[in-house]
Amino acid sequence: MPDTEETTIPGAGTAVGTASGPRTPVQLFEVSTLYGAATLAAALDAGLFGPRHRARRVLLVSNNAEVPETASRLDGMQGWHRLAARFDQVVDWNDTIRPHHPSTWTPAANDSPLWERMFRASWGLGDGPVDLVVESVHVSPAKALATVFADASVHVYADGLMSYGPTREKLPQTTACRIQRLLHLDLVPGLTPLLLTEYGVPSELVPSETFRAVLDELDDADDHTADADDDTAPASDAAPTAVLLGQYLAALGILTVDEEEALHERMLRGAAAAGHRSVLFKPHPTAPARYSRVLEKAAADTGVRLVVPERPMLAETVFRRYRPRLVVGCFSTAMLTASALYGVPIARVGTELLLDRLTPYQNSNRIPLTIVDALVPDLETGEPEAGGGARGAVVTDSEEAVRRIEPLVRAVGYCMQADRYPGLRAETEAWLTAHFGDDTARYFKRRRLTALGLPGGLTPGLVRRLPGSATALRAARRVKRATARGRKG
Repeated sequence: MPDTEETTIPGAGTAVGTASGPRTPVQLFEVSTLYGAATLAAALDAGLFGPRHRARRVLLVSNNAEVPETASRLDGMQGWHRLAARFDQVVDWNDTIRPHHPSTWTPAANDSPLWERMFRASWGLGDGPVDLVVESVHVSPAKALATVFADASVHVYADGLMSYGPTREKLPQTTACRIQRLLHLDLVPGLTPLLLTEYGVPSELVPSETFRAVLDELDDADDHTADADDDTAPASDAAPTAVLLGQYLAALGILTVDEEEALHERMLRGAAAAGHRSVLFKPHPTAPARYSRVLEKAAADTGVRLVVPERPMLAETVFRRYRPRLVVGCFSTAMLTASALYGVPIARVGTELLLDRLTPYQNSNRIPLTIVDALVPDLETGEPEAGGGARGAVVTDSEEAVRRIEPLVRAVGYCMQADRYPGLRAETEAWLTAHFGDDTARYFKRRRLTALGLPGGLTPGLVRRLPGSATALRAARRVKRATARGRKG
C-alpha cells in the first residue's frame, strides 16, 4: 500500500450531521493551486455541491511543478487552513503515488479496480458512490483519478482563462460521458467558455461575489502582526503602487530563462516610465524558487523600490492589501481577476513575442494569450492611458470590448482544434473574410490557415508549388469533409 500523508481537519469529521458510514457518498476534489482551491471553496459556499452533511468531502492536493520539491507547498500558503477547513479530509496526492510524478502517472485501465480498492481503504472512503471534481480532465492527475474511479461522475472546474478555449485533447468516451458540468469564474463577463462544449457539457458560473468573499477571507486569515519585519508590508507612503506578475514560461519551455528575466525587466521599466516608484514583483507559485538579480539591477537603475514577498500568497491578496494603481503581466489569469474583481487598471508586456513563439498552434495557452492581447492595453506603448498616469485600463467593464473579442476567440479556438468544432467553421470563415489583416494576423499562422483552407491562407494554386503542399491540401480536405458530416448530423 502506498505511503499516504493524510490530514483530518480538526472537528470537520465529527461535526454534527456530517455524513459517515460505508455507503456515504464521497466527493473527491483535486486541486493543485491556491487559486483553484479558492475557486472550489467559493463553489462550495455557493451551494454548487449541495449541503455539506450529504457527502464526505475529501481534498486531494497535488503539486504539479516540474520539480515539486522546489515549488511552494499549498499548506504553507497564506489562508490555506481556512480553505482546508471546508473539507473532512485532506490527502497529499504526491505522497500517495510516490515516486511517480503527478503530471505523468496514470494507471493502466486493467489495474484501476485494484487502485480504487487501495485508495478507498487507505483514505477510509467506504464503498459509497463517488463524485470527482477535477481540473484539466485530459491530463493527470485528473486523468489518473478518472481512470481509477471509473464509475464516478465527473465535474470539471476551470480556475483560469483556459476555460474559454477548446479542449486540448480528445477525451476517451468512457470519461466524456461522465462529465456533468464545467464550473468557471466570470473573468471576462459575457464571454462563453468553449471548453468541453463538443461533448455537450453545460457551463455553470461560480458567483463572483462569493469568490471575492473567499479571497478576502484568505487575507483576513493572516496574522498581520507577523508582518512587522516583512518587507512586503511597507509604510503607507512607500506602499507598492504597481504589481508585476511573474509566470513560469521558462519552465514550460516557451521562453528561455534569460528571455523570461528580460520580460520581467521590461515590466519593471514600463511601470517606472509610467511614474511608479514602488513596485511589487509577485512570482508565479509553481515557478522554480529562485530570485533573479536582473530585476534588482533594473530597479536600482530606474530609482524604483522593489518588493518581493517573502511568503507565498495569492496575487489577489496582494491586490486587496495594497490597492495598486496598476497590475502588469504577460497573460496571467490574475490580470483579469484584478480588473474583474478589484477594478484595478491592467497592462500587458510581451504578448506579441509569445503569440509568435507559442508552439504548437493548438497550445492551450494560446486562448489566454489572445484574450489578454486583444483586451488589455500595451504597457510600453501607453495606449490607451487611464487613471493617474498609469498605462493601463479596467477592461472587463466594457461589454462592447467583450462582444468584439468573442468571435476572435471562437475563430482562434476553431483553428486550434478544427476537427472537434466543425460547427464553428462557417463563422470563422466569415470573421476572417471581414477582419483578417495587419491588426489580427498575429493571432493566426499562415500555415494553419492554409492547411484548413481558410481566408488568410495561401491559395491552392500557390500551395501546389510549395514543398509539403500535398500534406496541407490533404489536411484541408479532411477538415472540409468533417465539417460536411457535422452539418448533416
